[in-house]
Amino acid sequence: MSRRPLVAGNWKMNMLKENGTALAAAIAEKYSAVKNPACDVLVCPPALIVSAVADKVANKIAVGTQDAHALKSGAHTGDISVEMIKDVGATYAIVGHSERRTDHFEKDADVKAKAQAIIDNGLTAVICIGETEAQRDAGKTIEVCRTQIQGSVPENATAENVVIAYEPVWAIGTGRTPTADDVEQVHAAIRAEIANKLGQKVADGMRLLYGGSVKPSNAVELMGLPDVDGALVGGASLKADDFWAIISACL
Repeated sequence: MSRRPLVAGNWKMNMLKENGTALAAAIAEKYSAVKNPACDVLVCPPALIVSAVADKVANKIAVGTQDAHALKSGAHTGDISVEMIKDVGATYAIVGHSERRTDHFEKDADVKAKAQAIIDNGLTAVICIGETEAQRDAGKTIEVCRTQIQGSVPENATAENVVIAYEPVWAIGTGRTPTADDVEQVHAAIRAEIANKLGQKVADGMRLLYGGSVKPSNAVELMGLPDVDGALVGGASLKADDFWAIISACL
């Protein structure tokens, strides 16, 4: 089945308003100049500049947030609801990133609740999964990914409202990446687990992104794998030329 690739930039805790909007605008300008682009592009800035970035690139590329709270409102100091991010122009939200799971002690159930709120508000959830180095060394990569799919993905997830991002924790920001064969093997196992949970039709249509030290030098190989439908890019998304080179691998 043909799946339209998605290349998403996760800026993490980087960029101020001026350089963030400039970066997004540079990518949007390049993307708009491509006739019939074969992929979608998404940037996920820090929450404080989502509105400014969304205004800058309106109707050119998509904008999302790096997290969202599961509840609509309430006494949750520092948190941001899905309604709030939707109100400022975001159409996607990342949930379950390993840095959230580790630094904020988020469990699969927390990720699932957030993803459900995103779906319920008509946005698209980018649900992150992936194993630690210890789990990889113990041969538990696929087991961990299967468990996280079962625990983090809502039962009403579809190919339209959910994207899965496989990010081996040990590869994020380290410069290390699995081999192309390893990536394809894990992505194929993830798709099979989605089929177990949601049915083959949903699995066939759902986009699976690879993340973890994606860069211009390995993008063409990784994006060419059968079960890889784009990338969730960290550090390389902070430089327009590098991010564009990765996007170009999907165009």
